[in-house]
Amino acid sequence: MTITYPRLNRDGAEPLWMQLMRALRAEIESGELGPDQPLPSEAELSDMFSVSRTVVREALRELVQQRLIYKIKGRGAFVSPRKTELRFVGTTSGSADDLRESGRRVTTQTIHQSLGQADEREAALLRIPRGEEVVRLRRLRCVDGQPWLLVDTALPARLVPGLERAVLENQSLYDVLRRRYGIEPAAADRWIEAVFPDSEDAALLEVSTSTPLLGIESVAWLDDNTRFEAYYALHRSDQTRFYVGIR
Repeated sequence: MTITYPRLNRDGAEPLWMQLMRALRAEIESGELGPDQPLPSEAELSDMFSVSRTVVREALRELVQQRLIYKIKGRGAFVSPRKTELRFVGTTSGSADDLRESGRRVTTQTIHQSLGQADEREAALLRIPRGEEVVRLRRLRCVDGQPWLLVDTALPARLVPGLERAVLENQSLYDVLRRRYGIEPAAADRWIEAVFPDSEDAALLEVSTSTPLLGIESVAWLDDNTRFEAYYALHRSDQTRFYVGIR
């Protein structure tokens, strides 16, 4: 595919490197240059725009800072894969809701589903006595066929009777809680940290144990402050970025 770039204005006030950066960014944002597609080399860009290598390097440096391209030593610059923007860390919605709204194909596999006794951590998060019955879920979410999120959830069994037997494949847990139990989240706290997966989690997410992931811990409660859900999720940070609006 041949891409026609605009000419740079050498008489304008805007620096040449910025004009070049904007020209390349426009091609990336329009889709003319797709994810992981190589950009022309520094020498080619220098010839195409009749500018120095210094101008080219400054333009590419800015695009790297904007996370629109990435560089591989000895191979050149490439268009960064586009990351889906998720809002759920700052809302009471689930990540599946965000993903479906953006037109992605979401599937969810239930790996483990059982009744158990709350351990010390679950009891503290849910504010229930240690040993009280909880429903435990381990679920793997895939987006467009690729592993995306691995989440371990605990819910007080008295609030969700029979959930340990419910069919949850390819369903939003929050949708099930609303329809079946009338549970409507009022608020939630979420904590995010950088973590490395163990071998089992890495295999499920199809990454190596040296791949950094986002660990997300969450507690959600109802209008009366009853805590109904605690989870810990491992999220592939190469696929998305999170958006939190401050107002």
